[in-house]
Amino acid sequence: MASARTVQELSDAVAELTQGRLPARIAGAPQTPIEGVAGLESAQAADLSFLANLKYRQQALATRAGALVLDERQYAGLFPGGRAGGAAVVCDQPYAWFAYAAQVLAPPPAVRPGCDAGAAVASGARVDPAARVDTRAVIEEGAVVEAGAWIGPGCTLGPGSAVGRDTRLHAGVHLAAGCRIGRRGIVHSGAVIGADGFGFAPFDGHWVKIPQGGIVVIGDDVEIGANTTIDRGSAGDTVIGDGVKIDNQVQIAHNCRIGAHTVIAGCVGIAGSAVIGAHCQLGGASRIHGHLTIADGTVIGTCTLVSRSLPQADFYTGVFPIMRNRDWERNAALLRHLVELRDRVRRLERSAAGPTAPPTEHQP
Repeated sequence: MASARTVQELSDAVAELTQGRLPARIAGAPQTPIEGVAGLESAQAADLSFLANLKYRQQALATRAGALVLDERQYAGLFPGGRAGGAAVVCDQPYAWFAYAAQVLAPPPAVRPGCDAGAAVASGARVDPAARVDTRAVIEEGAVVEAGAWIGPGCTLGPGSAVGRDTRLHAGVHLAAGCRIGRRGIVHSGAVIGADGFGFAPFDGHWVKIPQGGIVVIGDDVEIGANTTIDRGSAGDTVIGDGVKIDNQVQIAHNCRIGAHTVIAGCVGIAGSAVIGAHCQLGGASRIHGHLTIADGTVIGTCTLVSRSLPQADFYTGVFPIMRNRDWERNAALLRHLVELRDRVRRLERSAAGPTAPPTEHQP
């Protein structure tokens, strides 16, 4: 439930959360009361909204938001005489400031410690008295739940697994045997952490299962979306670094390593033993082949297939633009004949150059 604050109180709270690393100034009425957040078009007098892209300048000019977060250049360009009818919060990173303010306005529910009578907690499990375990949750032998953690209804924690301080598992999360998640994490419903990786060896026309002996190790401040699956390692471990944010329905295969503060959008698939650097961004539905390495700070566009290592950080995209189907069919037909067309062009170039010209070096 939202907690009403004045714009000044919000500013003070954000400064405290960020230890002063996100300074802002208030233009207008600092005592304007704010109860929630909203988009530019739907915001009302008690709402906070933000402008991060100037293509929405008209919506920003017309918004009824009680407070609008934007940067200095945007404020000077849109409101040279000051913003009438509301306050403005002027800072270098308006989207980040808005995100922190939204956390202040809608804090997560407090953890009420205790184990529900409908939970099944093994005698050898260790659940801190300051943790919460909801009904139908199963905590198996040797599992550890630290103080402030919240294990939602129907979750299962396998033998020897561990949930760090202040981490929340929403309903129906499965953390398999031996797998660990650090502090202040959030795992949404239906996520499965530590299922067997897809490891099979061919033999005489059938497949022989390779036991998956590793675990999943997840750092601090990691968020994992609904129905995402992270497979346990085969020989080593699957490792997710601190601060990683993973969207819904993502598949991370065995022995992958994801660097700190990387973000992964929905429906991404990462094959086994891929190493993704820190501070990377993987667009929705992108596909990453196994046994490759992606450099720190790399950005992968939506629906891009990465089939080789990317040692140099950059923005990579492999999406063919959408078009009418009949145009796509014609272009696809041309693509099938590209090699033939290339060879014809080379023959014509050699012919035009004359018989004494050296042959053109073959290109694959």
